[in-house]
Amino acid sequence: MSILVIAEHDNKSLKGATLNTVAAAAKIGGEVHLLVAGSGCGDAAAQAAKVAGVGKVLQADAPHYDAQLAENIAALIVANAGGYSHILAPASTGGKNVMPRVAALLDVAQISDIISVESADTFVRPIYAGNALATVKSADAVKVITVRTTGFDPVAAEGGNAAIESLAAGPDLALSKLLGRELTKSERPELGAAGIIVSGGRGLGSSENYHKLLEPLADKLGAALGASRAAVDAGYVPNDYQVGQTGKIVAPQVYFAIGISGAIQHLAGMKDSKIIVAINKDPEAPIFQVADYGLVGDLFQLVPELTSAM
Repeated sequence: MSILVIAEHDNKSLKGATLNTVAAAAKIGGEVHLLVAGSGCGDAAAQAAKVAGVGKVLQADAPHYDAQLAENIAALIVANAGGYSHILAPASTGGKNVMPRVAALLDVAQISDIISVESADTFVRPIYAGNALATVKSADAVKVITVRTTGFDPVAAEGGNAAIESLAAGPDLALSKLLGRELTKSERPELGAAGIIVSGGRGLGSSENYHKLLEPLADKLGAALGASRAAVDAGYVPNDYQVGQTGKIVAPQVYFAIGISGAIQHLAGMKDSKIIVAINKDPEAPIFQVADYGLVGDLFQLVPELTSAM
């Protein structure tokens, strides 16, 4: 039994989500192969070969894989799916874009967002915004799976010594074209991989208050910045700051929820955090039900005091 993991990368380096997905594959059992598809992706493939537990790296290098468009990547995966019992990818934006296409082309049911592996054919996934867990058993010959990365501790990025094998590129299907990317550049850690996250909600009142109050705290902690959906919808910060069921799923060591009431869709994205610290003026706010530490009071007074005490 061999397992194919779709590597997430930027052609230069692997994304941390790949290490969590390899960990999930290791729990299934069998030899793990990593597919690195891109353009000029030799550095990413070399990193993939060092990942602990990986038996082989398949490198598909072609200009039409540069943007890693879902149609081309899905066709490549399906063309090389023979011999694999499981195909896994992170439940990230990329994985959610590619894997449903793979499942449809293979005529199997996708198993989405798993957080636990019970056996080679049985998996656990959250439903109802994480309020219930479903155990799913699949009889499909090939299991197409996306992995909620917060459910698995990452494997070591070093220590492996896998062989790198060149994979013939498939045709350019020319079904879509990347017109451009608008990337938010920051010296802070990436939200999905940060050990500490400082998140703000609608209680901050404005974009100016968000940046004035939370950025100094995040800078002192070396933390990433996040936000609730309400804060994003109000225009305080860009969409890529959003934590929640419709945003990023995170599980840092420490999560600060500041001015966030704790709507169920937000809790679904951060309740697996190791320590949750909540600051809210409403003692009945739902966020306090999941918080390890809570401060009831005026955040405009408490946050500066907390920052100055760091």
